[in-house]
Amino acid sequence: MKIKNNFIDFITKYLPKYFTQKNDELCLTLEGKNARAGYLFVLPFIIGFISFMLLPIFESLRMAFSRVIIDVSNYGFRMEFTGLGNIQRALLVDAEFNRLLVEELVRMVLIVPAVIIFSLFIALILNQEFKARGFVRAIFFLPVILSSGVLIGLETNNALLHSVAESIKQSNQLKTSVTGVLEQVLAAEGAASRYMKYIFQVVNQIYNIAMASGIQIIIFLSALQTIPSSMFEAAKIEGSTSWECFWKITFPMVSSLILVNFVYSVVDYLIRTDNRVMRKIFVALVNRLDFGFSAAMAWFYFLVVIVVIGVCLSIISKKVYYYE
Repeated sequence: MKIKNNFIDFITKYLPKYFTQKNDELCLTLEGKNARAGYLFVLPFIIGFISFMLLPIFESLRMAFSRVIIDVSNYGFRMEFTGLGNIQRALLVDAEFNRLLVEELVRMVLIVPAVIIFSLFIALILNQEFKARGFVRAIFFLPVILSSGVLIGLETNNALLHSVAESIKQSNQLKTSVTGVLEQVLAAEGAASRYMKYIFQVVNQIYNIAMASGIQIIIFLSALQTIPSSMFEAAKIEGSTSWECFWKITFPMVSSLILVNFVYSVVDYLIRTDNRVMRKIFVALVNRLDFGFSAAMAWFYFLVVIVVIGVCLSIISKKVYYYE
């Protein structure tokens, strides 16, 4: 009995947010019950990760610091430790890896903010009352299903679509740029500033932005539907305009989801199958069977992704408003 009481005292002392003591029994607080529900939801992923992913991850980490020799006679492979040789080869010897990495990070800086803005804009529209709202919502979520692999395969491997795209490029002097004419007019008038060029680049990437915005739209839409309507009613009684309601109510209330969507968008962009860094790692692994070099590039790329996410979290989290 004494051991039980000591255990309860220890738990309630160091985990007071999740556990409390009632009638000499250890009980969960409301926050503890919510945490338990969250862990139950992620438990299948944790079990699957430990069962199927943990060992391959450690094997790839070993390969990153080794020279992998394929043993055809025994249908296997053996590894010879080389230290940082593969990483040095990727960073100092290979002519493409550094360049592709920097170019993809620059493209990410262009695409991800545009995805967030586009997703929030579409979510605001879909949150309004109009006919066939469910059908329109399904249309905007459709790219999530199509981009799971089917449409990407059609775009990259379909000979007919490839030949059509080439013929369009040859017949169009502006190379199918949506804003080509406007860019030339503004450049001739001296009005094409650096910010306008950024906007032109975003508009020219609108297809990719729309294809990458399905999940973010759903998250923003769920956040908008949790905002109490009484807050907008009180603001309108006080004489606030729709523009003021957006910046004073809507934007702060969904700011926490902006952080979630930003992290998701960064990860989604950096691990897409059409990402050139991912493609280079895939070619080294599958086509050249260079397991050590591909593992080293993959792990270094993983560290870069972690650093980028950490920087984004440290910057955006300071501006997040949490409603209680």
